Amino acid sequence: MSSLRSDICEWLGATDLEEDSESLINECISICQMYNLTAKDLQYKWEALSYGKAQTILRFTRESASDVKAQIQREMQAKNASSVSKSAATGFVRGKFANSAKFVGVNAKGLAGPLKAAAQPPKALFGGMASVPVKLEQDFDGPIASSSRVTFVGQKEARQNRAYRYMYETLGERSDTLDAQLDGFGELVLKHYRDIHQLGHPGVFSEESCVVVGRIVLDAEASGSGIKLNDQSLILESSRSHGDGLRVPLQLAPDLKIRGGYKGLGGVGLFPGAVVALKGRNGGGGYFIASEILAIPPMPASPAPPSNVAASFDMCIACGPFTPDANLDYKPWRTLISNLKTSKPAVVLLLGPFVDATHADIQNGMVDETPSDIFKHQFIAPLRDFLSQSPTSTVLLVPSVNDIISDHAVFPQCELDDEFRGDPRIRLLPNPARFLLNEISFAVCSVDVLYHLRKEEYFRRGQEVDSIVCEPEAASDPMSNLSRYVLQQRSFYPIFPVSLDVAHEVNLDVSHSAELRVAESPEDPGPDVMVLPSRLKHFSKVVDNSVVINPSYLTKGTYATLSYSGQGTGFPKDRISADIAKLS
Repeated sequence: MSSLRSDICEWLGATDLEEDSESLINECISICQMYNLTAKDLQYKWEALSYGKAQTILRFTRESASDVKAQIQREMQAKNASSVSKSAATGFVRGKFANSAKFVGVNAKGLAGPLKAAAQPPKALFGGMASVPVKLEQDFDGPIASSSRVTFVGQKEARQNRAYRYMYETLGERSDTLDAQLDGFGELVLKHYRDIHQLGHPGVFSEESCVVVGRIVLDAEASGSGIKLNDQSLILESSRSHGDGLRVPLQLAPDLKIRGGYKGLGGVGLFPGAVVALKGRNGGGGYFIASEILAIPPMPASPAPPSNVAASFDMCIACGPFTPDANLDYKPWRTLISNLKTSKPAVVLLLGPFVDATHADIQNGMVDETPSDIFKHQFIAPLRDFLSQSPTSTVLLVPSVNDIISDHAVFPQCELDDEFRGDPRIRLLPNPARFLLNEISFAVCSVDVLYHLRKEEYFRRGQEVDSIVCEPEAASDPMSNLSRYVLQQRSFYPIFPVSLDVAHEVNLDVSHSAELRVAESPEDPGPDVMVLPSRLKHFSKVVDNSVVINPSYLTKGTYATLSYSGQGTGFPKDRISADIAKLS
């Protein structure tokens, strides 16, 4: 005791004779005895804690003692939690649900129905025989294709680079990401419109017109709760480099002009998060009045691939949910897999949710299998059966943020864990995903961005000037316009912030928005095929230079088929045929 006391006194520079130090010394002795620490251990812990908070080593006080004690307790709790997770299953977790053999020792309190039974020890359930987890990799005896009918090129980064830790983003990271997006579009506008030499500041008074680039923001105070974007609620947010990050009220002139857009569109769509280029001035009235909207340059067309009949392929595209809300029988999916065994397409693209976390039976625990086993039983096993009958086919799986088998519940989302692969011809892709099939580029996303854009869209009409004329005339129907927003904004999810009533469908992580790019850089060609599943009416159409497909949901009885003719000389969009098929 005397040695510990003297060591603490030496560290604190105090003596027993100093009355104001006595209580602090006793507190330090109490901490050391409680947690089996030496005086040096306590000193090192305080120095680490102090430097982590203030980047310097502060004087140790009574408040410091409380902080150190709390830190030690947090470390012990983390250590105990880690040891528990290694020694026994801790119950249901999103993504990697315990296989049935790991349910031993799980506390069944709070569970109902078959899930409660599943939490009991296997001996009580099966007369002493533990249940065996599904291991598809070990019992596969079907033929493995030596070569596929298509050449697949996907993203090169490893899964761990996309499996980032979410809910750790800081305000600084969000701000830097949003600023970088605006600055990138600013450079794109300057390169495209050659008569513009520099960008202006929307918050600075000016007698002359200037061109500014900013983000559309909804003025919630002016519009009130639940009101969509309109002429009276527009705010323009600038980047720190071109506008000091200011938000300036925006007014659109009555004789507004739309410059550089496709001829025949009749106007431009605005929504929260849309990046726009505006020509106008700040006359000193506290707002920026825009006389002209400069259309964001469209994505260029990809070069025409060489004629090669061997590059032809066909494809089936389907999106979940794959089972109706009333049950987990997966009847629509069983019908589709039966059709696939007959048609034997070269590529099968499936988008989640596969095992929907919002399904009533999942939420209420009315299942006899773990979600992992449901996925393997309902999807991997039938797909492997299909691949045994069509050994040169390839299957692509894209998850959804609602997939309970995914351990990544935010968007952008990494691919499913390798344990769900089951076959080398089954490829697991992130959400969103960009890839090539025989040099035809695809952009795929399982989030319902079209519906979200439709809810937020404000279409402002104006006089068209210096329009882009194309043959045939650019499609101007509502679905084409929604798809065009995704292409022009170069983002799978251009809305920001996400509306509260649909935020749970996205779980957007702003600081990783670079993974939402439709192309690697703003000047790169657009995708040849873009798949955007939505609850809106299904369609397949050419938008600008891309074939855009909304297969809708398989539970609605629809999916998409696509065929590419390698033989020919036209652009990919002219050699791709896509149709919406009905489940038979």
